[in-house]
Amino acid sequence: MFKSDLLLKFSIQSLLILIIAFPFTGNSQTFTHQDTLRGSITAERSWWDLTHYDLSVKVDPENKFISGINIIKFKVLEVNKVLQIDLQEPMKISKIIYENAELPFRKYGNAWYVDFPQTLSIGEAKEINVYFEGNPQSARNAPWDGGFSWKKDDTGKDFIATSCQGLGASIWWPCKDHMYDEPENMWIRVTAPDHLTAVANGRLKKMEKHKNNTKTFHWYVLNPINNYGVNINIGDYVHFSEKYNGEKGILDCDYYVLKYNLEKARIHFQDVPMMLKAFEYWFGPYPFYEDGYKLVEVPYLGMEHQSSVTYGNKYLKGYLGRDRSKSGWGLKFDYIIIHESGHEWFANSITYKDIADMWIHESFTTYSENLFLDFHFGKQASSEYVLGTREEIKNDKPIIGQYGVNQEGSGDMYTKGSNMLHTLRQLVNDDEKWRELLRGLNKKYFHKVVTTQQIEKYLSDGSGINLQPFFDQYLRNVRIPVLEYIFDGETVRYRWTNCAQDFEMKLRVVINNSEKWISPTASWKTYQMGEKVVSLKIDPDFYVAGFNLTGK
Repeated sequence: MFKSDLLLKFSIQSLLILIIAFPFTGNSQTFTHQDTLRGSITAERSWWDLTHYDLSVKVDPENKFISGINIIKFKVLEVNKVLQIDLQEPMKISKIIYENAELPFRKYGNAWYVDFPQTLSIGEAKEINVYFEGNPQSARNAPWDGGFSWKKDDTGKDFIATSCQGLGASIWWPCKDHMYDEPENMWIRVTAPDHLTAVANGRLKKMEKHKNNTKTFHWYVLNPINNYGVNINIGDYVHFSEKYNGEKGILDCDYYVLKYNLEKARIHFQDVPMMLKAFEYWFGPYPFYEDGYKLVEVPYLGMEHQSSVTYGNKYLKGYLGRDRSKSGWGLKFDYIIIHESGHEWFANSITYKDIADMWIHESFTTYSENLFLDFHFGKQASSEYVLGTREEIKNDKPIIGQYGVNQEGSGDMYTKGSNMLHTLRQLVNDDEKWRELLRGLNKKYFHKVVTTQQIEKYLSDGSGINLQPFFDQYLRNVRIPVLEYIFDGETVRYRWTNCAQDFEMKLRVVINNSEKWISPTASWKTYQMGEKVVSLKIDPDFYVAGFNLTGK
């Protein structure tokens, strides 16, 4: 039998909203040439393979000014001599050095074209030194509308952080700002006032003190890293650490918090080993043992920066003290610690190629909250949590955005995406097989850049189910399937409506008091019970709606 009907969140009013059919008819948004230059793999990007960044940044808090150099190393894949670098206004490139000489460059909006003196040959390994400076865009509402957050802590000391998902890393440093290409490794060297500490990705290799009352912190990232995952954080930090005995051995867990929050953090950050235990069980080993795991306090809510997860949830359980699911389970964990850390698997290890496929990051990571609850509190807890989040779903536009123009899809990629994956778990109908699918996904695409089509194919092949109609319905359509059914003596007739014509998905129901699997399509089907049919209940773990037509 199913859980209490109280789990069903669909009132008559919400059901009527769900069954309104408004198929997606195209994106009316107008895109510019700058959108294409930012969001597509241009001819000036495709011919060279990024291999390494060595980024040095000097931060001047008083003037909200930064300056530095990025050494970009690359390998030539195709014969060419014009290279695209991205840096957004009001930041400026002051000069570019190649083989001890300055290179000419041209600016077109936020794209900067570098002209080499001769055509470069396939297989050559080259590097350019890009000097930059300016007052980077201040974050208006980090991390959603990011840039630099120039804040003060409670004692009046500078408290600074970067965040740039969507906007792009080029909002503050020059880079190849497209997700398809990642450096194999990276240095991040941050110079800041000497009474503060600068924290970035990877491991701290060296700290230098200078005569001008500044310090330089040298951080090294051994693993590939996506552009928006690169971050710097500056504050009056104290550091504490612990060792986690994980699937690949000992994982270093380091915590950087404001001094006056130290004792609070020691207690509150106990969610971290719980997170690691749950996620390593479901997804496989933490993807960045070599770079360690860090949780860094920042003046905004938080972000999934690789091996440097940022935290600003005010040391509260839930989402700033609120249970998004209204089930009670959302207050069993700190939302930011669990959600943003889940991105280490889905965003930082498995990374979308185009932001239109951002659901790969957000749907799986939002679903990871359920799996955290499942591991520590049981399957019913996880189910009650995910069902409780459905009220946040808007069904306003498709989850997948438009490709090639740096456009993400609907914000439903979070909660609707999580409910989609929860539904998929029901279709697999074998918890150990489901776990093997998730672990296998992380193994197959470990440190890889992927597309929606690759993820869909992997899950279809691994589950043995043709999931194309399923993903078309939930990722590319705003309508939620409605099961229409009619009781007729000892039979029940049923079909899917409010869906694509070729949609089909099996469904677990209770007819009278018997649990059954049915396989509806868009055409009417009949199920013979052998007794008078008086009731049908849909398993609420499926994100669908139902409508009884009997007597109409």
